[in-house]
Amino acid sequence: MQTGTILWQPDPQALEKSNFHAFLKQAEQVSGKSLGDFTGLHAWSVSDLEGFWNLLWDFCGVVGEKGGSATSPEMPMPGARFFPQSRLNFAENLLQRKGNGDAIVFRGEDKLSVRLSWDELHAEVSRMQQFLKAAGVGRGDRVAAMLPNMPQAVIGMLATSALGAVWSSCSPDFGEGGVLDRFGQIEPKVFISCDGYWYNGKRIEIAEKLQAIASKLTSAKRIVIADYLGNAEEVAGALPNAVSWSQGPGSLTASDVTFERLSFDHPLYILFSSGTTGIPKCIVHSQGGVLLQHLKEQQLHCNLNPGDRFFYFTTCGWMMWNWLVTGLASGATLMLFDGSPFAPEAKVLFDYAEQERFTFFGTSAKYIDAVRNSGLRPVESHDLSSLAMMTSTGSPLAPENFKFVYEGIKPDIHLASISGGTDIVACFVGGVPDRPVRVGEIQGPMLGMATEVWNDDAKPVTGEKGELVCTKAFPSMPIGFWNDPDNKKYHGAYFERFDGIWCHGDFAEWTENGGMIIHGRSDATLNPQGVRIGTAEIYNQVEQMPQIEEALCIGQDWQSDVRVVLFVRLAQGAELDEELTNAIKQKIRTGASPRHVPAKIIAVSDIPRTKSGKITELAVRDVVHGRTVKNKEALANPEALSLFEDLPQLRD
Repeated sequence: MQTGTILWQPDPQALEKSNFHAFLKQAEQVSGKSLGDFTGLHAWSVSDLEGFWNLLWDFCGVVGEKGGSATSPEMPMPGARFFPQSRLNFAENLLQRKGNGDAIVFRGEDKLSVRLSWDELHAEVSRMQQFLKAAGVGRGDRVAAMLPNMPQAVIGMLATSALGAVWSSCSPDFGEGGVLDRFGQIEPKVFISCDGYWYNGKRIEIAEKLQAIASKLTSAKRIVIADYLGNAEEVAGALPNAVSWSQGPGSLTASDVTFERLSFDHPLYILFSSGTTGIPKCIVHSQGGVLLQHLKEQQLHCNLNPGDRFFYFTTCGWMMWNWLVTGLASGATLMLFDGSPFAPEAKVLFDYAEQERFTFFGTSAKYIDAVRNSGLRPVESHDLSSLAMMTSTGSPLAPENFKFVYEGIKPDIHLASISGGTDIVACFVGGVPDRPVRVGEIQGPMLGMATEVWNDDAKPVTGEKGELVCTKAFPSMPIGFWNDPDNKKYHGAYFERFDGIWCHGDFAEWTENGGMIIHGRSDATLNPQGVRIGTAEIYNQVEQMPQIEEALCIGQDWQSDVRVVLFVRLAQGAELDEELTNAIKQKIRTGASPRHVPAKIIAVSDIPRTKSGKITELAVRDVVHGRTVKNKEALANPEALSLFEDLPQLRD
């Protein structure tokens, strides 16, 4: 199926009842213009930042004091301020609902199931808030957590932000070094962990690792151990200043949660770069910026409403967890899952979706590909009639997986490939409610985001590959990096390429349909004979072949140029013989171009990836060139790097 082919059209009647349509009508009143559709609305949203963000605050019912204007007279990047006179609290906006309805539903593979009502969530947040306050946590202090995607993570975050403190999290599969590389930099006053976790049906104990972390994370005055395996008290007993969740916050009497209203740009989260090229950068995000961006994306682009059943397959170490939990601010029920998405069976997440009546299913491009390769066809085995939208991120969604969603999962679903990053804890491009879904294309820019593609001459281009940039300020730009007092690292990360313009580091292209194709990360872009090639263009061809489970592509410095090297992980029973090698080259030559054809194709048994599932092209490139990979702790499977060391195939 050709890129650009229409797979889905929005239903006019549903569109007329959507949040997007209601906002469009209000925007027309505010602007005094007939905006017509998304294209007109987006144009207004980036030409009138004051009018757009001001209306969004009101439309989404943000709790707080808005103060004066939505913008400042000058809006430079970096340094722009939104709602400079406002006062609000992030947690207060997420805890507006009360009652017996579901606030959180959790499944830990087939080992644990928990359900919390809104009233129960309030009570749990109150208990944790009291505990944190007694531990001396106040505004600006850090609380760090190494937790699965379980209710305690949401509770801890809400209690922390209610006090005006700063939350940071990672998943419990991080090694000791990976945890300390992150939390050691930000010096948390309280550290929260679990007693262990389940993965692929296996019980994973982490008591030894916790002892090593606790001995070095000396800033933590209190440690709290949440029960997952059933031995939290035993684990806590072996740690200094530690208590189990049930004997610590869980033993307190619930009362009303109190909320500290602070400035729009008061710090809320510290997120971390992947860290595969050095110590992770600590990216500080503001409470107001995160709240407004997520409300916009979830309510206007995803039509999230009170009572929706909102799921994202994520860990607490990926920004999609931070995005997911904001769903509470729209009155949605969070559907949490921890563990392997294929344990005990490949259909486990679709079982969950059917039984709990998901309305929204968020996941990674790699998961969709894995479902397709497993042979599972939920369209034939599951009742997904409640499911209205599916989103995919983490890496570009291959054209054949666009097709698979409609043929193998649900034919009448709004599928949105979305793209942004930890850097902005939000999206630059994603789903557009009133546009068709086309094979291989992200539908369009997000409202309020002046997203463009620039060539090397800093000129905007369409139908041509270039750098993804944002030309105007937006609320979820980071406040800065931790321990970067002169903002030197911050400026270097985003504003060095084009002065005063956010350069995101994605190699992208606007299509004639107004959609976008992401061709890969700019720093992983191949450059043979001076021609820039996105790695995603190669993956889109190779991973269509049944013999190939997965691929990774790098540029190897060779004879004063760069040659394309393709590594492939083969399907069971497949062999990289001359016939398959030629078939791969032919597939790439005809599906992409002759320039994309790799000089070398090498079979490997594993491909290294980050904790959030992204393949690590840069780390492999370093290994191939004999350079040290500085932070292997950021990888889920660092042992795979050895497969790329000193390969004889790359010596000639």
